[in-house]
Amino acid sequence: MTNMNFNFIPTLLPYFYDGVIVTIVISIIVVFFGLIIGTLMALLKLSKNKLLNIVSNVYVEVLRGTPMLVQILIGYTLITIHAPIFQVGILDVDLSRLIPGLIVLSMNSGAYVAEIVRGGINSIGQGQMEAAHSLGLKPAQAMRYVILPQAIRNILPALGNEFITVIKDSSLLTTIGIMELWNGAMTVSTITFQPLSPLLIAAAMYFVLTFLTSRLLNVYEKKISKAYTK
Repeated sequence: MTNMNFNFIPTLLPYFYDGVIVTIVISIIVVFFGLIIGTLMALLKLSKNKLLNIVSNVYVEVLRGTPMLVQILIGYTLITIHAPIFQVGILDVDLSRLIPGLIVLSMNSGAYVAEIVRGGINSIGQGQMEAAHSLGLKPAQAMRYVILPQAIRNILPALGNEFITVIKDSSLLTTIGIMELWNGAMTVSTITFQPLSPLLIAAAMYFVLTFLTSRLLNVYEKKISKAYTK
């Protein structure tokens, strides 16, 4: 059985803390752009224009139907850029690797968010759109001011789950050399020749991140529910 010790923690803990910071930043950026892409793709899927429907359907099916790891490697190979390296604590973050990773993760997240948003929009009764039209709102205005706000309230739990998924999936960026939490743990494992202990610490930190995110989202959902029931 593999021996475990955690004597390295006092000196090498910054690898984990800095990795957590990078992971959180990546997740926030990916969820932000994923929500924008997903909303756009959902609207295209609901459009009466057949060409836009086809484009959106192909986008969603391809990105949902292929492994994210494969997408990351393909995206990194195709997107060649020259960007500087910046430091987060003791970790060097290479933007020429990070930017392609962010683009691929955002596109992948957008494909899943598209289905979430589309389902949320379809859950709103047709009477809401008709009422908006009767008030003189154009279709785009009705969608923006009437339908989408209600749809977002309905799909907030699913969006929260997507955020949690992104936090975990960000670990896949280690395959292209992004120094996030998992890569930080692997670096510590290499330095200390401890194959298991650093990975257990990283797993615990991922759990804390996802657990806290889940609890915060639950609190926010309850506040929104109370606001709508008043």
